Amino acid sequence: MSMLRDISLAGAGQTKIEFASRRMPVLAALAERFAETKPFAGHRIAACLHVTTETANMCKALVAGGAELALCASNPLSTKDDVAASIQRDIGAEVFAIYGCDRETFYKQVQGVLDIRPTIVVDDGADLTSIIHNDYPQLLEDIIGGTEVTSTGVLRMRNMETDGALKYPVLPTNDAATKHLFDNRYGTGQNTIDGILRATNMLLAGSTVVIVGYGWCGRGVAMRARGMGANVIITEIDPIRALEAKLDGLLVMKLDDALAHGDIYVTVTGNRDVITLSHMERMKDGAVICNSGHFDVEIAVEALQKAAVDRRELRPNCVEYVLADGPRIILLAEGRLVGQSAAEAHPAEVMDMTFSTQALGVQYLIENAASMKPGVHEIPRSIENIVASAKLEAYGVTIDTLSDAQQSYLTDWRVGT
Repeated sequence: MSMLRDISLAGAGQTKIEFASRRMPVLAALAERFAETKPFAGHRIAACLHVTTETANMCKALVAGGAELALCASNPLSTKDDVAASIQRDIGAEVFAIYGCDRETFYKQVQGVLDIRPTIVVDDGADLTSIIHNDYPQLLEDIIGGTEVTSTGVLRMRNMETDGALKYPVLPTNDAATKHLFDNRYGTGQNTIDGILRATNMLLAGSTVVIVGYGWCGRGVAMRARGMGANVIITEIDPIRALEAKLDGLLVMKLDDALAHGDIYVTVTGNRDVITLSHMERMKDGAVICNSGHFDVEIAVEALQKAAVDRRELRPNCVEYVLADGPRIILLAEGRLVGQSAAEAHPAEVMDMTFSTQALGVQYLIENAASMKPGVHEIPRSIENIVASAKLEAYGVTIDTLSDAQQSYLTDWRVGT
C-alpha cells in the first residue's frame, strides 16, 4: 500500500514531469527503446531516490521496459508531493514518499518498497541497501544486483565490501564520468546556490562563502558562487584538492582560520561533524550555514538547537538560532541537502545523463550479474560513451574521429619520436 500526501495532486505533478522530459532527450529515447525491447520484464525494482520530476522520468523508463517498480524517498525534504502522486497514478509505480515526514515515517517508507521483494535495488545514499542487509537478509536470495547514485552511498557500499558484508554486485553510478563530472559539478553547483538564494534572498556579490570540501560537488559550488561575485574560501583535508583549489585561484585555509571571514558556510564533504558548535560560537553574527552533502550529519544541528537560547523562523527553510554570549546563527533547510530541500534539485538537463547511465546500468546487471561477484564494480565505459554521445547529439554537437593511422599510432609501442 503506497504512502502519499494526496493523490489528487497528480495533475500538477504530471505537468512538471512532462516539462522535465522535454529537457531529458537521452532518457526519453531510452524509454522508447525499452518499451520495444522490455529488458526489465520479470524484474522487481526497489528504488530509494529523491522524488523529483527527473526521477519520475527514470521511473517512466524502467516501467516502460517492463519492470515492476516501488519507489521511496531518499530524503524527506526533497520529495515533491505532486510528483509522487503522478508517479503513482500515471507511471504505475508504487510510491512511498511524503514531504517533510518525521524520521519514523521516513523509515516506514523505505521498508514499504521491500514488500515488492526486489530483484534489483536502485539506491541513493545506500539506506535501502543497508536496511536490506541488516534487517531483511531473507530478501538477498532474490536480488541479482544494485546501483548507487551518490558519493556517500558509494563510500558506504565500498565499506560494506571491505567488511565482506555486501552480498550482491553493485554498479556505482556516481563514479561514472557521465555522473560526477556533470551532475556533481554543474547540478550540485547550481542547486546549492539556488537553495541558498531562495532561503535567504541574500546578495552573494561581495560576500564571503566558505566551502568545506573541494570534491566535484565543492568545485561546482565554488564555481557558481565565484561567478556571482562572492569571495570564496576553501577548506580541505586532502592536500591534492587543496592544491587544486589554490591553483584555481581560490583562498585555501583551515576552517578555524576561516571563521573570522565567512558570511555563508557550505558543507559538502560526505563526512560527519564538519561544522561543530565550537565553530559556530566563533562565527560572525548572522552567519549562514547550510549543507549540500547527502546526509544531515555534517553540521552539528542538535548541538546548536540545545545551546540556543532563542530561535525563530525568518523565512521558509531559514531559522535563526541565538547562542548565549555568542552570535546569531542562521541554519538553512535543517542542515539537510539545501539544494534539494530549499530549491528544485538538479536541473533536468544534468539528470538526463545521470539517470540514463543508471538505467543502462540496470540493464547491464540483468545481462551480466550472474557472472559478477558481490562487490562494487565499475560502470562499463561503453555505457558512458553511449550516454555522452547521445547527449552531444541532442545538443547538435559533432566531434572528430581518429583516422586509421592515428588509431594505429595510439596502439603501437614501436613508434617513437
